[in-house]
Amino acid sequence: MLSRRLLRVKVMQTVYGHFRGGDSTLREAENELFHSISKSHELYHLLLLLILDVRDLAEKRIEIGLNKKRPSYEDLNPNRKFVNNKVIQQLHENRQLLKYIDATGVSWKNNEKFVRDVFKCIRESELYQQYMESEDNSYDADRKFIAKLYEKVIGQYLPLYALCEEESIFWNDEAEFVVSIVVKTIKDFEEEKGEEQSLQKEFKDEQDRDFVKTLFRKTILNHSDYKALIKKFSRNWDLDRVANLDIVLMEIAITEFLEFPEIPVKVTLNEYIEIAKHYSTPKSGTFINGILDKIINYLKKENQLEKLTSED
Repeated sequence: MLSRRLLRVKVMQTVYGHFRGGDSTLREAENELFHSISKSHELYHLLLLLILDVRDLAEKRIEIGLNKKRPSYEDLNPNRKFVNNKVIQQLHENRQLLKYIDATGVSWKNNEKFVRDVFKCIRESELYQQYMESEDNSYDADRKFIAKLYEKVIGQYLPLYALCEEESIFWNDEAEFVVSIVVKTIKDFEEEKGEEQSLQKEFKDEQDRDFVKTLFRKTILNHSDYKALIKKFSRNWDLDRVANLDIVLMEIAITEFLEFPEIPVKVTLNEYIEIAKHYSTPKSGTFINGILDKIINYLKKENQLEKLTSED
């Protein structure tokens, strides 16, 4: 389910926590890693459920208007474009989503005020107003609107991120990633698939699960050797003053260089530079790039870096 980048972030967080805490076994830390990934999958489903709850609020609002003692013309002739959105209806009937809800019981019941606030934010958005005024009632138009709604409105709604931090320590700093996965999910919807439309799995396949397990375990087990290698090429730096997170990121990157010959060096390098920019200090990306570049050259000279395809 999660993108490889977010899986790398999960490994980074768990490795960092393992060395900072110091009292968890390798197996305990690994269990926490996979639990963290499972929680991200839960957040993914909660975000999909959010639009269903918002749609239900819109439906109730219409019913309230129709039942007024003195309803206005707008009350009697409501615009049902949003509540009749074909993609929302398809999601409402989705077998995979219904199965997950039945198995886990996830819902927004404890955060009904938040759902109301999101609904208000959506109704006030220019995107929503343009959609409601549009005469295009096609499935394609409905799909594009829901995808943009997650990307431009829900994804930009700051209280969402505050709520995620309050609800779970495993959702800190990752809601933005999960929103992007929801957007991709909606963009992949096809009308003819109906209730059988596939959603993202926790892992795309066993290869992704093995990627996480190997990346985590090998980083922990080779911690001393990799830290020594980093120190060797950081002679102009006081390693004790370098951000601990930068060292962890470089150790994980070295693991990926050595353990996954199918992943190009440039892909790995770029991934950890970008993660550093987001999670560490402003100068971390440049620092990590410089040190890892030296380590890559060293590993090549020592014939330790075996890749399936040449990048030169």
